Amino acid sequence: QVTLKESGGGSVEAGGSVTLSCAVSGYPRYAYCMGWFRQAPGEGREGVAVIDSDDRLNYAESVKGRFTVSRDHAKTTLYLQMTSLKPEDTAMYYCAADFCPPLNSRLRFERYSSWGQGTQVTVSS
Repeated sequence: QVTLKESGGGSVEAGGSVTLSCAVSGYPRYAYCMGWFRQAPGEGREGVAVIDSDDRLNYAESVKGRFTVSRDHAKTTLYLQMTSLKPEDTAMYYCAADFCPPLNSRLRFERYSSWGQGTQVTVSS
């Protein structure tokens, strides 16, 4: 059974930085994707960044150049480094994992079945 638990959210001013962490356990070592998704109030859940077991990365256009997804050497912790934050980045951030979907659908939240409980990030202007 895959378990995920996020930490590191909080409030920050526009232009600031936050790093989120997600402790992951119980997943297969191969053909597995882990990623970050977010949901703002009144909005649908959207993919932010995904990394696969070969360290290939996918990013949403809105965060390219500002956010970086990575994981530690033991592959037990997933990170999301967020810089140059904007008020529109305010959302609940979730980490998720599953066997990798096709490349063109890796940022689609419905492709992932294991989820953390989420951590709130609030960016003030």
